[in-house]
Amino acid sequence: MEKFKLVIPKGRIHKNVVRLLEDIGIRVEADERTYRPIVSAPEMYVKIMKPQNIPKLVEIGAHDAGFTGYDWILETGADVVELLDTEFDPVKIVAAIPVTSDWETLKKKKLIAASEYENITKKFLEEESVDYIFIRTFGATEVFPPEDADLIVDNSATGRTLEMNRLKVIKELFHSSTRFIANKKALEDPWKREKIEELLMLFRAVLNARERVMLEMNVPADKFEEIVKILPCMRAPTVAPLYGDQGYAIKIAVKKDEVRTLIPLLKKMGATDILEYELRKVIV
Repeated sequence: MEKFKLVIPKGRIHKNVVRLLEDIGIRVEADERTYRPIVSAPEMYVKIMKPQNIPKLVEIGAHDAGFTGYDWILETGADVVELLDTEFDPVKIVAAIPVTSDWETLKKKKLIAASEYENITKKFLEEESVDYIFIRTFGATEVFPPEDADLIVDNSATGRTLEMNRLKVIKELFHSSTRFIANKKALEDPWKREKIEELLMLFRAVLNARERVMLEMNVPADKFEEIVKILPCMRAPTVAPLYGDQGYAIKIAVKKDEVRTLIPLLKKMGATDILEYELRKVIV
C-alpha cells in the first residue's frame, strides 16, 4: 500500500500541530523519545523531526508534506510550496545587542554575531555593510552577549527573554509562524495531490471553526427584518419559522470577538432564547 509521508516538528511547535491533526481525525500516539509515532490514518506515514531539518527534507522528497516554521524555510532556502499559514506559535526574528551598546558604534568595527540562523544573519549584516565574524549557536543564543558576541539574531515571542538578558532589539527582520508545506513533485502526483488537498481543506475548516461560534436565537416576526440586517454571518443566516407563527429561529456562525457586543445588542433588539456553542469545523 502506497503511503503518504508527512513530517511534523519536534519541540516548541509540536503540540499545536498534533492538536490540529487530532482535530481533523488523525490521532498521533508518541512519547518524548518516539520519532515514528503511531497514527490512526493507515495510508499515512508520519515522522517527527526537528523543524530546522524539515524544509530541505520536504524539498528533496523524503517527505511529501510537513509542518515547519517560516524562519526555517527562509534560513534553508528550501524550494517547497507553502500551502497554509496556521498562525501557530508566532514569533519575531530580531537582531539584538546589549542595552549598553550602540549600534552605530558597533557597525564601525568587526563585530561578532551569534545565531542559529546563519544565512539570515549574514544577509542582514551584509545589507548593513557590517564586517563580522559569525558564530553558529545551538540554542540559548541570548546568553552569548556581551562576553562572547556583540550581536545576536534570534526568535522572540514576547521579548521577555531578551529583557532578562539585558538585550535590546535594533531591528525586526520578519515575523514567523508554523506553515504547512509540500514537495513540488508530490503535488504533481494525482493521489498525493488529492491527499494534500483533503488535508488542507480539513485544516482550514478546523482553523475557521476555532475563530467562530454558532449563535441561535428566536426572533419575533415584527423584529425580524431589523435584526437580520445587523447579523454578521458568513454568507446568509439560516432561518426557520417557529411553531404557531411565533416568529423565526435564526442560526449564524460569527467570529468570537464579535460575540461580546453582539449578544447584548440582540437581546436589546428583541431576540430571545439566545444560545452560543462551539464549532468543530467550518467549511466555506
